[in-house]
Amino acid sequence: MSLSQIARSIKPSPTLALNEKAAILREKGEPVIHLGGGEPKSRAPMDAILAAVNALNSGEVRYAPADGIPDLKKAIIRYTEEFYHRKVYPENVIASGGAKQAIMVALQALLNPQEEVIFPAPYWVSYPDMVKLCGAIPVPVLPEDGTFYPRLKDIEQRVSSYTKVIIINSPNNPTGAYYSEEFIADIVDFCERRGIYLIMDDIYHRLLFDGKKTYSAYDYTKKSIEESKLIIINGVSKQYAMTGFRIGWAVGNKKLIEAMANIQGHQTSGPSVLLQKAAVGALNGIQSSVESLRVTLENNRNVLIDQLRSFSGVKVHVPDGTFYCFADFSAYEKDSQKLSNFLIDKVMVLTVPGKEFGLDGHLRISFCGTIKDITEGIERMKWALDPNSPNELYIGDRKLVRDWS
Repeated sequence: MSLSQIARSIKPSPTLALNEKAAILREKGEPVIHLGGGEPKSRAPMDAILAAVNALNSGEVRYAPADGIPDLKKAIIRYTEEFYHRKVYPENVIASGGAKQAIMVALQALLNPQEEVIFPAPYWVSYPDMVKLCGAIPVPVLPEDGTFYPRLKDIEQRVSSYTKVIIINSPNNPTGAYYSEEFIADIVDFCERRGIYLIMDDIYHRLLFDGKKTYSAYDYTKKSIEESKLIIINGVSKQYAMTGFRIGWAVGNKKLIEAMANIQGHQTSGPSVLLQKAAVGALNGIQSSVESLRVTLENNRNVLIDQLRSFSGVKVHVPDGTFYCFADFSAYEKDSQKLSNFLIDKVMVLTVPGKEFGLDGHLRISFCGTIKDITEGIERMKWALDPNSPNELYIGDRKLVRDWS
């Protein structure tokens, strides 16, 4: 079979592959603990469920406009005014099948082959392959100071005449790092001076800890919405725990949004009307579920950090937001893929290898599950990795015996 060059360059999503592996193990009755997931365990808001039920009961579930139904656009416009302090209009908004599709369609609307897209590392696993799908070149940038917080000079050093887009994801998946207000102001100004498109992937922007407040990139732009090359990406998946609803959106200048709608219209058409109605319910409904989730995640984070800090050899950065911790396990094994496989094979704990995010020696550990999963998962990992651990460990009625040194 002769596949395209692009098809041959794309790898499976490692996070989706892990979800599938966890499901298979559970079906076999294995006592697996999934610490690699990106899916809050809380229920979707009741306002979202009722909106979907009402739409379904009406029987009027038809094709949607390629760029989203008017009700959802209105909700996104109101949301943008509230959280981004910017008045936008329906022609500035496109609803997509998740924030992932919104980013993908934006890249397809902007990139030509061999143009470059810069993003700080560690990065979300899909960025490099999404760029490659456009025939363009991903350019990850690790901060030179060894932290998870990029500086403008880190970015500037990698900008070339081929640079078309910069993607910023803050708070960041996988590190949980929330980039400083100064950095956001600097990167907005830099992109405007250089004529570079700036995609702000804000999917976790309301899941912040320790009293941190969300701020808007629009606060630092000197340009009107139609002059701006700033693109805001968001969605209902994370903050409303609506991952399976697959509704996200982009806000940008009218010309770009029109191009994105044309592309999306030929790819998938508009997202399901039923699911868009659910998103309207979430955005316009009672918002207490977002704060409840945020508080739960902050508590879970604190438990995880305490567990990891008792773990000799592990270096931990305390996440500012999201529901991920990116811990350094290189003292045990520098090859994160090998380490992740070892933990699955020996103690049935799933984590995501750091090399998938552009930094080996680390594991991404999710804390959006239960406290029981967090504590038991880390306990199993400690037993597997600490050479001073007892020779045996019981998982339920199953006895594990260390047959490695």
